[in-house]
This record gives sequence, C-alpha cells and structure tokens, in this order.
Amino acid sequence: MRNYPTITGRKIRMALVGCGRIAANHFGAMEQHASDIEIVDVCDVDRNALDKAVQRTGAKGHLSMTEMLETTTADVVVLTTPSGLHPEQAIEVAESGRQVMTEKPMATRWHDGLRMVKACDDAGVRMFVVKQNRRNATLQLLKRAVEQKRFGRIYMVNINVFWTRPQEYYDSAKWRGTWEFDGGAFMNQASHYVDLLDWLIGPIESIQAYTATLERDIEVEDSGVLSIRWRSGALGSMNVTMLTYPKNLEGSITILGEKGTVRVGGVAVNEIQHWEFAEKLPEDEQIASANYETTSVYGFGHPLYYDNVIKVMRGAAEPETDGREGLKSLETLIAAYLAARDGKRVALPLDY
Repeated sequence: MRNYPTITGRKIRMALVGCGRIAANHFGAMEQHASDIEIVDVCDVDRNALDKAVQRTGAKGHLSMTEMLETTTADVVVLTTPSGLHPEQAIEVAESGRQVMTEKPMATRWHDGLRMVKACDDAGVRMFVVKQNRRNATLQLLKRAVEQKRFGRIYMVNINVFWTRPQEYYDSAKWRGTWEFDGGAFMNQASHYVDLLDWLIGPIESIQAYTATLERDIEVEDSGVLSIRWRSGALGSMNVTMLTYPKNLEGSITILGEKGTVRVGGVAVNEIQHWEFAEKLPEDEQIASANYETTSVYGFGHPLYYDNVIKVMRGAAEPETDGREGLKSLETLIAAYLAARDGKRVALPLDY
C-alpha cells in the first residue's frame, strides 16, 4: 500500500472551490469539526457567491483556482463545482501536491474518472469522493444486515426516486441540464441511489435502460428506468423522475430475500417502513430510532463523511469512498446511459 502523509499536532487545512448550493453543506460540516479543520481558502468565479463564502468562513477569497493553488496552504482541496469541471480541476489539484475531495458524481465521462484516479496515484495524493448518504443511520443498518447475510440469498431489489426539479432549477445556471457539465436525473439527482446498487447488493453483471426527456427543456433525461442483473443472480429495477407533482415524494429501496424483506422509504431513504427477518437480532430494536425527519434530500451525512476524512488524514482510518470506490457508481451510470442510447444490454465491467 502507498504511504500517504499524515497530519498530526495541528488542524487540517482545507480550501473549497465552488461556493454554490452544496457548498453550504460542506461549510456546515467543516464548522462542526472546527477543532480539527481550518478553512483557509475559498474560490468561485461568481463574485457574489465568493463574497458570501468569505463572509461565512473568514477564509481568503479567490476568483481563479489556478491562482489559489499558487499560494494556498491547504492540505485538502474540496471540489463542489459543476460535475463536468471535476476532472480537470482534480488533476490540477493533484499535480499541485494536495489531497483531492470531489462531490458526486466524480465525473460525467468514464475515461475522465479513470484519468482522475491515475493523476492522484501519480502525484501520490489521496482522492476522496463524497458519498455522504452512505452514512445515514437507516442505510448503515441496512448495510449491516446485508453484510451479516440476514437476507440469505437476495432475489429482487427495487429503487424509486420520485422527486421534482422545476424548469427554474435548470434555468438557474447555464451548466445545469447539460451533458458536459451536469448529467441527467440518474447522474446528478439520483447518483447516491445508483451508488446503493453496488455498495449494498454487490457487483453488477449487466444493465438495460430507457431514459426520456418528457417535460423539461434540457439536454439530458428528466426520467428513466433501469433493469439490473447482479453477478449473484439477483434481479432489480430503478425508477427515477424529476417530474413528480407537486414536490419530492419518495426516495426508497426495497430488498426481497430468502430470509428477509426490508423497505427503506420516505422522501430520502429516511424511514425504515418494513424490517422483517427470519432470525431476530437485538439491533432490530434500533429501527425506530434510525428514522429521521428530513428537510433536505442530501441527508445528514456530510459531518459524518468529514469525520472519516479527518481520521484518514490523521492516519487513523482508511477512506470509506476513495477514487476507486467512486468509479464503481460512475461505471454503473455510464453503462446505463450506453444501454439507453444504443437500446442494448450493457455488461460490466466496462472496457478498461
């Protein structure tokens, strides 16, 4: 294994690039970890967004990431920019010798994801890919049940993401709803749910898909369906739309197995609605307390995600989602888009 530098005896210095809507979740998480994290630089091409970030954090503001990298003392640079910008920015950060943290999806093209991982390897720096929803209490319980093989053989899996994104959302920035910078309902809004397909159930054998742009005036899909076969033999489906009337309705996963049935639903997998196994365990008593009210489909995982990053930088843990782990969901997404485009079944892994 590669030896990465560890930081002890001082705070971990962080810079953030891209001060838009998701940046607030990162600032909030960093503030919760103020005893371990110092925000030293922020960057955005929008001066208004940059000024707000400087006001909140007290960090030095920059309109150019390249210029910021010339002077920053940051150990980790966090990328919360449009998805299509992540590859070149991540490579530039890695080549400057800093650790990279990137929001989801890590890239919008498969070869770009591979380039990002290689650049970090070549530079000897870590790459963190944000998958904060894995840390939700409901999904942690579900992950444990799968790892304990409580389902026996898993037969069928269904994921629904029935949310809403009005036209004004896409019109709020030119990059939204574009193939190059954003990706569609699967790649952007539902990417944390796509991540569950491999993280919870295991390696995927093949995918078939339909996507459609039914209502929104955008390049990418606002709705789609996937059919999935896992290498274990399990079958599944995923249904996604951003056209739910009149607001976000459901973000759910149902797993049907030989010895267990579970449905985690709510607006954003925040309620365990059915939990039944042939063998009962003491931790089943935690089910009710795992549910939470959500005001945000982002969940509450960013502070917990940063907790892991801090431990990794201190040399006390391994990354929960590094670049290679991030590639798994990107590979699933690209396979889905290829299947929909070409009207054929796409087998995984993709050609490397």
